[in-house]
Amino acid sequence: ILKRETGSLGPKRQGNPGVGKLSSQHEWLRSHVSENGDLTLDELTVELASRGVTVHRSAVDRLLRRLGLSHKKKPAGQRATAT
Repeated sequence: ILKRETGSLGPKRQGNPGVGKLSSQHEWLRSHVSENGDLTLDELTVELASRGVTVHRSAVDRLLRRLGLSHKKKPAGQRATAT
C-alpha cells in the first residue's frame, strides 16, 4: 500500500514538524513571563493547562529557551546551586 501511495518503501516522517502544542502560545508566554518573571515551570504549566494546553514542564522549558527567555526560578524554599 505504501509503495502505491508514495512511490517509495521508505519510512514516513514521524511527529508533527513545525507545529507543536505551544506554537499558538509564544506571544502569551513571552508577555506573561516578562510581567511575572518569578513563575516556576510548574506554575507556567498549570497556567497553560487552564488555557486548554496540556504539556510537560520540559516542553515549557524548551520553548522558553527557544524564545531566548532565561528561566532560573526555583520553587519556594529551594536555593539555586552554583554550577
